[in-house]
Amino acid sequence: MGKRKENEAGSSNDLRADVLRVLGVLKVATADQIQRLSSPHLTYRHTAKKTPAKQKEARTASHRAAANDLRRHGLALDGGRTRGGEEVRLLTKDGLAAAAIDLDREPEEMGGMPKSGGRSGAAHPMTVNETVLALIRPKPDLDLVVGEPAEAVAAARAAVDAPDGIGSLVSYATEVALPVKGTWKNPAIGSARADIVLTAPGDGVPLLFIEADNCTEEAVLIAAKFDKYARFFQRQEKDTDNVEKPLWRTRWSAPLCEEYERVHPPVLLVFHQVGKRAARTQMARVAELTRHHWQGRWHREHGYHSYDRRIPVVATTLDLLREHGPAGPAFWRFGRDHREPLLEAIGNSRRDACLARSRKTAREEQRRREEEEAARRESWRPVCEDCGQKFTDDRWKAVEYTRDWSRRQSHPHLCEHCQTRTVTAEAEQQAEARATERERQEREQERLRREAEDQAAEQKAGGWFSRFRT
Repeated sequence: MGKRKENEAGSSNDLRADVLRVLGVLKVATADQIQRLSSPHLTYRHTAKKTPAKQKEARTASHRAAANDLRRHGLALDGGRTRGGEEVRLLTKDGLAAAAIDLDREPEEMGGMPKSGGRSGAAHPMTVNETVLALIRPKPDLDLVVGEPAEAVAAARAAVDAPDGIGSLVSYATEVALPVKGTWKNPAIGSARADIVLTAPGDGVPLLFIEADNCTEEAVLIAAKFDKYARFFQRQEKDTDNVEKPLWRTRWSAPLCEEYERVHPPVLLVFHQVGKRAARTQMARVAELTRHHWQGRWHREHGYHSYDRRIPVVATTLDLLREHGPAGPAFWRFGRDHREPLLEAIGNSRRDACLARSRKTAREEQRRREEEEAARRESWRPVCEDCGQKFTDDRWKAVEYTRDWSRRQSHPHLCEHCQTRTVTAEAEQQAEARATERERQEREQERLRREAEDQAAEQKAGGWFSRFRT
């Protein structure tokens, strides 16, 4: 009963943690968006309800209850309603701190709150959220939709079988300050603020900045953001190793560019056709106004563009992103004439191919030189004067000249086997010679002993005979 009073809406710890994490990343969200991100299997439940509105009410009930309990604990607030009438939720200062712990992020990494939250319909935050959902493409757990109607199960399986998205919820951050001056926590006036920052190196996107637009802002104002981005990317700062580097590299990791090409991180523009300005026209106009930021230099001899100190800018629409996902042809890289998957759009395939060819040529040249050197060395390899076999590398090294007499080989013209055999034979010969010499010496000593005995006997006999005559 006490637990029920503490969480009057009856939500579980897991559900409240889901709401905290989603709002910690998105800042402002509806129960529907929270549910689709954290519990995508619920999207395929309650399909037997008579209307889509009743289906949504049923599948979002748990997360609405969790948000209500967080509100009672002072961690969440009601943030008004969207233009479609959906209630939006946002975190309090204490809620943001709690979400930081759940997301394992420092407070300054949490980003700021979007201006006006849901008080003015939350049109921009909703587009930001839908962009994150379209990039992640959350997949349901099929085990959790067992027993649902066949159509719902088939739809869930189709979502699972569809191309993967990029990253997970923790790969994203929103409302991230990019200080041209000041600090991360207190950026100076004139600094940029990224709608979304994506870091998913495991999916091939080490760092991507994302800007969402509802086709309500003038193209010139969107283009002006890239002046701020350029100033931010060019800002240098000493890191903890006391080495000066771009400020953004002190917070995020990205591969160093090859051949001294210092390409800035890419920026993705996502246009949502809400306002009166046509998305296609907006893209073209922004591309023209920002040309000096993204246009590369053509290398005719190599057949690719170099984007040294340039910002790769990619654009798409939310509809295309929802339809194709990051792996589909939904992205237009400014300066190119066709749509591509995201990884290709933010990359430089011609340069990659050129560098790959260069590396292959260099490897082949290195291999050719090594083979020539090996052949030349092989021609110098000594041959055993006894058996005619070539010396092994170890034997060749062993017979090389050294000032250390203790390491010099006894038979440097022979291979190791023949040297062992020869040394053994010489040792046997020496042993046989020593044995023969011992036998000779023993015979000689025996002869001398007998001669001495005979001489002594004669001397003794000669003395007796002399005494007899006397």
